[in-house]
Amino acid sequence: MSEKILWHTLTRAKTLNQLKSSDQGLTSAEAGKRLKKFGPNRLPQEKKIPALMVLVSQFKSPLVYVLIGAGVITFLLQDYIDMAIILAAVFVNTSLGFIQENKANKSIHFLHQLIDQKARVLRDGNEALISAAALVPGDIMILSAGDKISADGRILNVDNFTVTEASLTGESVPSTKTNVVLDKGTGLADRENLVFSGTVVATGRAGAIVCETGLNSEIGQITQLVKETKEEKTPLQIQLAKFSRLLTYVVLGITFLIIVLGKIQGRPIFGFGQTAREGMLNIGAAIAVAAIPEGLLVSVTAILAIGMQAILKKKALVRKLIAAETLGGISIICTDKTGTLTEGKMHVSRIATLSQEVKIGPQHRFDGNGSIKDHDLILKISLLCNDAAIENPADELKQWRFIGSPTETALLFAAIQAGIPYQKIKKEQTRLAEIPFDSEWKYLATLNRLDQDRNVIYVKGAPEKIIEMSSLVRIDGKKEKLTPARIKLIKSKAEELTKQGLRLLAFGYRQTPAKNPGLKKEDLTDLIFIGFIALHDPLRPETKETFKIARQAGIRPIIVTGDHRLTAQAIVKELGLEITKENILDGQELDNLSDDELEKKVAAIDVYARVEPRHKLRIISAWQKKGEVVAMTGDGVNDAPAIKAADIGIALGSGTDVAKETADLILLDNNFATIITAVERGRIIFENIKKVILYLLSDSFSEMVLITASLILNLPLAILPAQIIWINLIDDGLPNLALTFEPGEPEVMKAKPRKKNEKILNSEMKTLIFIIGISINVLILSVFYLLFKFSDYSISHIRTIIFATLGIDSLLYVFACRSLRHSLFTKNPLTNKFLLISVLVGLVLQLLAIYEPHLQLIFDTVNLNALDLLLVFSLAIISLLGIEITKHFFIIKQQKNDAYGQSS
Repeated sequence: MSEKILWHTLTRAKTLNQLKSSDQGLTSAEAGKRLKKFGPNRLPQEKKIPALMVLVSQFKSPLVYVLIGAGVITFLLQDYIDMAIILAAVFVNTSLGFIQENKANKSIHFLHQLIDQKARVLRDGNEALISAAALVPGDIMILSAGDKISADGRILNVDNFTVTEASLTGESVPSTKTNVVLDKGTGLADRENLVFSGTVVATGRAGAIVCETGLNSEIGQITQLVKETKEEKTPLQIQLAKFSRLLTYVVLGITFLIIVLGKIQGRPIFGFGQTAREGMLNIGAAIAVAAIPEGLLVSVTAILAIGMQAILKKKALVRKLIAAETLGGISIICTDKTGTLTEGKMHVSRIATLSQEVKIGPQHRFDGNGSIKDHDLILKISLLCNDAAIENPADELKQWRFIGSPTETALLFAAIQAGIPYQKIKKEQTRLAEIPFDSEWKYLATLNRLDQDRNVIYVKGAPEKIIEMSSLVRIDGKKEKLTPARIKLIKSKAEELTKQGLRLLAFGYRQTPAKNPGLKKEDLTDLIFIGFIALHDPLRPETKETFKIARQAGIRPIIVTGDHRLTAQAIVKELGLEITKENILDGQELDNLSDDELEKKVAAIDVYARVEPRHKLRIISAWQKKGEVVAMTGDGVNDAPAIKAADIGIALGSGTDVAKETADLILLDNNFATIITAVERGRIIFENIKKVILYLLSDSFSEMVLITASLILNLPLAILPAQIIWINLIDDGLPNLALTFEPGEPEVMKAKPRKKNEKILNSEMKTLIFIIGISINVLILSVFYLLFKFSDYSISHIRTIIFATLGIDSLLYVFACRSLRHSLFTKNPLTNKFLLISVLVGLVLQLLAIYEPHLQLIFDTVNLNALDLLLVFSLAIISLLGIEITKHFFIIKQQKNDAYGQSS
């Protein structure tokens, strides 16, 4: 079209005609044709970082700058062998970093693609749930509270419908929508008969015909809204980047001091050609190379990405890297009951009126002849006062696909199963207006046509709400006055059913004149109360065991539900937990507590009943003030503030788009057990990062101490720069990457959650790094001194022994770094095959550097005899035993003390 159509100026009929559509929507065949013509309904997605940019970014670390500087120094000193080795180290490390980070970026990009937004439309005359990308002009969208609107559309029908359009207009107050024609000059923010892609339904329901999709939508034409929010660095990554900069300054400082010390000792500052390796500048370059854990940042990114993929395999989608890091610290999980602890498959158990209880099943048949029975009227209201729909009503009953919440679907299925003619009743008693369900007012009301002269209001919702609105009660088809005695009897029956763990919905109705086509809250008075439908949602089989695992892990599950107190108590009893009046609180009681009072009482409460979304924010805040890391589940649009406020916001996969977009974690299977699995993986992620840091820093510290001590004792260098680079590149590099695949330990879910903002380099790790560095070097330096003073070995032979010892030691003590809880001798080496392979490859390459003639020229090594190798392996094993003893006294012993303190 040459000129943009002003859709807000067209009437309903003209809009349908312009788009060649109808009230029944498009056929699937026509939609397919239009999809080919207009293309998928998508905005240009954020591009993956090009591989070249990922490669270039590997050179931006200050640590790499130091390495390159060291390479330049060796070049100027004409030590071309060391220069080549240093540059090879830079190349290999940046290559490994490129491979890992590029893989991580692909993984994160893939994870983002998994969030497939859905749209509810009319296709072939029936409601269907399709991918938002498949929307085409002419589709009829069915919109309700919590939906994210996926395309621009002209409103056809509307009922108490408001939309939050802040992403488009900047206006935070929801816009009230209408279907009236507007003037040509009406501004974008005032086009109340249109809905726009990217905005969110706040309240009500509406039908809208799609006018523009993809780049043709209003939001598609605003370039700054095309790209998604850039992925931010996690606090851990920022902390490690700062650490890298600090380490760079330390390295440069130590290098300068060593050069000064060498000058005082009369060592040459410069050395050229063959003497370059003895020059202090070259030694300074060696110190720099020794101190830098080149693979640290790369490994952290890889661990986070691998962890996110592992969580995804367990049916949970981590939307942000920061969540993968924070998951392991969760100490409080506030979880809903329905669908999370239970199966989420509601089914109608029975119908209860004042005169009788009727069990519902295939044997019950609807009697539509003559005066309708009370329980059949409840079933009829269940069908009409209901937002669930059948996607394929023309198919066999067993093949029907229901769209809607579990409760609404269960009610619709029960009514149809009882024999109520779905299509006929819906056509005869068409819906004229509605008051959509909201967790604040806890009911759904519809106005339906009854006959030419009368309409009827149908209401279903929380029993106390329906009783409050009613003045009459229906008993065996007769209307009686709702006396206090009858109210008491109704409440007694409700309490009896609730104690059995059944969820109750009450039903009422009232006839009105046909001349009143609208429906307002003020109309919901003098209803006729009929009775209840009791629904049951069985506990998931694994929930009880999962609760036990959570408590063992120091995680406290808190049940936060909108259900009645007695229903919540029944579920808790089914979980095998003790519940008293002191540890359960309902929404009304919560309202009576001040924030300070709640903070004092929150630690005693295990169950919150009849809770509204606004209450969740107060519960989260109270726990966070106590220093806890809080996770909160939610699925509705009103849950979004609580999901955002929690340390880890968790949305159900079946929840609204708003909830899912706000969340850090999305449960694809809605299962509480999946949360605990994700927490376990989060703890493994944190522990693997600690292991990598321990391994790399221990080696860097050891090499720095060895070279510095050699100079202080006025001895020749115990190890040459080229040999250090080889150890860092081969003996450290491969095992370091293999540690990122380390599986979790059984105790990972038996330890207490780590505290908020706990430093990753804790006192135990600092102790280990120091002990490893000192113990290894005292031992190795002593051997070096004795061989230098009392043996007839050449300096090259002695350095080869030290080179081999450091290399083999590095390959061996990586096994000690696999666990900070247990001795390496209790760990099954086959649980990380990557580590075994990397160590074997490293061992072969280390031996090549010693025995291969060409490499001997590069590394100034000589052949070692059997006695030498015995000495090398003996030193490495002694060093390893020293590390294990340190682990025992400083970590395992401390953990036993902690466990004793917890038990007492």
